[in-house]
Amino acid sequence: MTPSLTRWIFLLLATTSAMAVATIYFAQPLLESMAADLGVAQQQIGWAVGATQAGYALGLLLIVPLGDLVDRKRLLLGQLLFSALALVGVGMAPNWAMLLLALAITGLMAVMVQVMVAHAASLASPGEQGQAVGTVTSGIVLGILLARLVAGGLADLAGWRSGYLVAAGLLMLLAVVLWRSLPSRQPLMHRPGYRAMLVSQFRLYREDTLLRQRGVFGVLIFAAFSVLWSAMVMPLSAAPLAMSHTEIGLFGLAGVAGTLAAARAGRLADRGLGERTTGLALALLTLSWLPTAFVGQSLIAFVLGVLMLDFAVQAVHVTNQSLLLAGRGAMASRLIGAYMCCYSLGSGLGAVLASWVHAHWGWAAVCGLGMAFSAAALGYWLWLQRARAAEAALQCSGQNL
Repeated sequence: MTPSLTRWIFLLLATTSAMAVATIYFAQPLLESMAADLGVAQQQIGWAVGATQAGYALGLLLIVPLGDLVDRKRLLLGQLLFSALALVGVGMAPNWAMLLLALAITGLMAVMVQVMVAHAASLASPGEQGQAVGTVTSGIVLGILLARLVAGGLADLAGWRSGYLVAAGLLMLLAVVLWRSLPSRQPLMHRPGYRAMLVSQFRLYREDTLLRQRGVFGVLIFAAFSVLWSAMVMPLSAAPLAMSHTEIGLFGLAGVAGTLAAARAGRLADRGLGERTTGLALALLTLSWLPTAFVGQSLIAFVLGVLMLDFAVQAVHVTNQSLLLAGRGAMASRLIGAYMCCYSLGSGLGAVLASWVHAHWGWAAVCGLGMAFSAAALGYWLWLQRARAAEAALQCSGQNL
């Protein structure tokens, strides 16, 4: 495969990933409108995000491992088509129960982004895997952030349902482009069967120390991420700010800097600086909640906090994936699936807790919740560094003896 073709394929995967992941974040700036339209209490509307993340977690366990068993191109095309149908279901949902079901199916199919990350890693040369993962993850970051702007703008123009229907059409178009352009790559490993593959994925949590460590980071950083983006619509849409869906969605542009972190963090991981990148990013994440708490006094401070949080989260996220996949392309789908289950757990937990905390104690308590998740991640990283240093000292003393 030529370098130009490789770049084109990575950009195509990044674009498709952006669109796919956007479908699970459309709801965040629309929670108030969904609640009003369907008659749902404010403290319950966080379950719209929670249902999507629950479906996403299930897909990570049941669908993503298939990428190590079958041609990933066929798997991606099937997911795109089913995702389009699920989005139509969301856009036409008549009640709360049907909305949650359609959102759960949307999340189930959105795990295609993890298949794309694994496919990108398998197409790249060993020394460029981190950069390939960073390129595709940059698309994921853009999709997460721009989803709010697009969903908010369409909601102001044609109602909250319109974004889901437009997204369904775009996914169908991308399916055609991928069908014509994406190279196939059969799994290189011996295929033991689907059931054995699922069992082996669960076994990874017990046997892979790096997966457990990076999984803890995934839970905590995405819980913090979801706390901010699920709850920020509440103070921004209320008096005295009283912003529209489009204006709230514009805050997603402040987080586009996260794409820089995604690309840069992959390169740093390739150079052996993954641990240092993780520690610095987690410190930044914890500090980001200080300016974010001043949303009622200064929008500039709030934007700064959003920028800091998105930059930090994406730096840790890409570093996690780059370290996990290094030299292990044959099991990339299972590793990504297992890791992203932690991401989904954190995202769902953060969304549900954020809406409940805001309803009872307000924005300051939400920021306290987000800072608690962030500080816990930083504390865990410091503990791991201390444990590694103690182990190295013990080994050194043993060799001296």
